[in-house]
Amino acid sequence: MEASALSILPPILTIILALWTKEVYFSLILGIFSGAMIFTGGNFLQSITTFFEIMSSKIGGNVHILAFLVILGILVAAITRSGATRAYGEWARRVISSKRSALGVTAFLGILIFIDDYFNCLTVGTVMRPVTDKFKIARAKLAYVIDSTAASVCIIAPVSSWAAAVGSSLPQDSLIDGFVLFLKTIPFNFYAILTMIFMAFIVVSGRDFSTMRKAVDENIDELKIPAEYQDAVKAESSTGGNGKIVDLVLPLAVLISVCVYGMLYTGGIHDGKSIADAFADCDAAQSLALGSFIALVFISLLYLPRGVINFSEYCECYAQGFKAMVPAIFILCLAWTLSGVCGDEYLNLGGYVGAIVQQHTSLAIFLPVVFFLVAICLAFATGTSWGTFGILIPISMSILMGLPAEQSANLLVICIAAILSGSVCGDHASPISDTTILASAGAQCNHIEHVATQVPYVIVVASCCTVGFLVAGVTENGWIGLAASLACIGVVMAVIKAKVNPPAEG
Repeated sequence: MEASALSILPPILTIILALWTKEVYFSLILGIFSGAMIFTGGNFLQSITTFFEIMSSKIGGNVHILAFLVILGILVAAITRSGATRAYGEWARRVISSKRSALGVTAFLGILIFIDDYFNCLTVGTVMRPVTDKFKIARAKLAYVIDSTAASVCIIAPVSSWAAAVGSSLPQDSLIDGFVLFLKTIPFNFYAILTMIFMAFIVVSGRDFSTMRKAVDENIDELKIPAEYQDAVKAESSTGGNGKIVDLVLPLAVLISVCVYGMLYTGGIHDGKSIADAFADCDAAQSLALGSFIALVFISLLYLPRGVINFSEYCECYAQGFKAMVPAIFILCLAWTLSGVCGDEYLNLGGYVGAIVQQHTSLAIFLPVVFFLVAICLAFATGTSWGTFGILIPISMSILMGLPAEQSANLLVICIAAILSGSVCGDHASPISDTTILASAGAQCNHIEHVATQVPYVIVVASCCTVGFLVAGVTENGWIGLAASLACIGVVMAVIKAKVNPPAEG
């Protein structure tokens, strides 16, 4: 379909409805159907057919992710049933003495698990949620810390699934090493760097503001558990297993190590490739499914022979784990479908945005900030950062190659970094982003509450990044732009520290 302004309608309608009604399923379905109606010219029956054709294709293409989510749900249910989570929580309560240290450990784990953002969100949430619950830390605050260290870490980690995705986005005839280019963008990925700095400031200072402050204050005296996760909390509190901390640590260690090995395996490490090349060529989704399945086999061998849980309890964990993941899986399937209806085979939203960018790039010094802002809008509307830099990186390459050689060389790395920053920023704020959805699931937080409490923080950081990319473009120097963005965030943090009081302890 020829790209037009109508391609913007489905994601915008979805986002507005989700924020207005607080009902994400209804909003996604209506947004997808409106896109199908636009594509079919208003043909009602054909729109329904198109709806399910896209969904079928997207689910089939992401079956490894769905399998990983289900198996991870089973693993979490088994660990919880064993009593290992309770034992870990009791130990952590003795060792971790405050809300600040609980959130600090959460952030540290988020940075440590840099291989993949999906894996990061769910693993960190599983491990730290019992601890943060004991300190009555709002689930929205936990979700923010998880989300801030997921994509932000992955997009600046050379060994990650994201590095591979960036490298594969370069045109095949560009004659540029994608991995080398990715390494050069790391110090200029202002959004990822500033997000982690700002998140650390919020954790250490405790000076939340806007909607997050309201959520924090509501949980000071009593932790509020979202209705959709009440059953999970009851299951955790009623567990009677005799598991030890080792019954939590060992399965997670196996899960992490096998997932990392799975990335090397699917990337061709046994075919003689180097570690860097294997990570660059890996199938991250398949690796996660492989690792989670092996971890499931391991946990059955660890628990059953020792009588940590009996066989019938173990089997019950399959249904319980799947049930716990249903909300995240349903939202993901709908979000993927919305992304599909906006794709180049249907409404071609990326083509429409790309054409606008190419028509308004006469002033090259403004290219970094233009690409940053366009990437934010595109990632926010589609809910996919990978799709966003997959669309914009080739466009930026074609534009920059038309500039004088010296200017092109100076701006290339800055523009690519701006696209990556904007993609993560828009993805971070979007209610239909898979990473945002999984951060909600990992923290067991109401999804719309997570989005509403996180967006003000995203806007603060994005504003500082905008200044940085504007300066970087004008000076054609990324380091000066980084200094400008750091100065901005420093001023913002000083103002917040002066104007916002920390919450009273419950």
